[in-house]
Amino acid sequence: MNQRLETWRRYRVTFQTILKKEILRFLRIWVQTILPSVITTSLYFVIFGRLIGERIGMMDGFAYLDFIVPGLVLMGVITNAYSNVVSSFYSSKFSRYIEELLVSPAPNWVILAGYVGGGVARGLVVGGAVMLIAVFFTDIRIHDPLTMLLIGVLTATLFSLGGFINAIYANSFDDISIVPTFVLTPLTYLGGVFYSIELLPEFWQTVSLANPVLYMVNAFRHGLLGVSDIPLSVAFGMILLFILMLTVYSLYLLRRGVGIKT
Repeated sequence: MNQRLETWRRYRVTFQTILKKEILRFLRIWVQTILPSVITTSLYFVIFGRLIGERIGMMDGFAYLDFIVPGLVLMGVITNAYSNVVSSFYSSKFSRYIEELLVSPAPNWVILAGYVGGGVARGLVVGGAVMLIAVFFTDIRIHDPLTMLLIGVLTATLFSLGGFINAIYANSFDDISIVPTFVLTPLTYLGGVFYSIELLPEFWQTVSLANPVLYMVNAFRHGLLGVSDIPLSVAFGMILLFILMLTVYSLYLLRRGVGIKT
């Protein structure tokens, strides 16, 4: 029993060390990691909300500016959770100090949890900052804060895992920008951030169901506004399924040493 407790204590210390390192890393350079997302989102509120939104009018019974707030918050969460893990883990590969961590007694799932935890922390910090900005532009009332928090954490977890996988396969700093440009951005913009999928033709509504961002945005919109194009139970189920698949694949890649061991 004492040996088992000592083992779990070592795991806890390892996890806390990695997590603390990841959090301090993005807080030290907050001008580069947090401030840009706040400025970008403010521009979205001004351009899409004030200028374009007044011409669009109501959507699902809400002012257009209020309708896009959930999507804009999750855009900040997604982008920052992803970029935090992909840049940090690839830097550890590039500098070759990841090898010291891999040969330690810490299991792969603890290492993965530490890096993902850092991505979740940065995603939630940016998401909270965007919500504060939204207060100055909108007059929304939170419908279900627990759902908002859960979706925020799950979204940050999913895209932190995505960033981890990208970092494992990346062979150069250029490689870590390919997925955000050609995968992440299209998924985000086509995930119902700026529109309801009910506006799409039936065929494209069906195609949109393959986009994980759609479930996140709609579940978060339900938590904030109380409306959603997707049943809440379905949204949670799909998000958890994607997280499970990426977690299993990430652990598989770590165990095989893909992109790490030479």
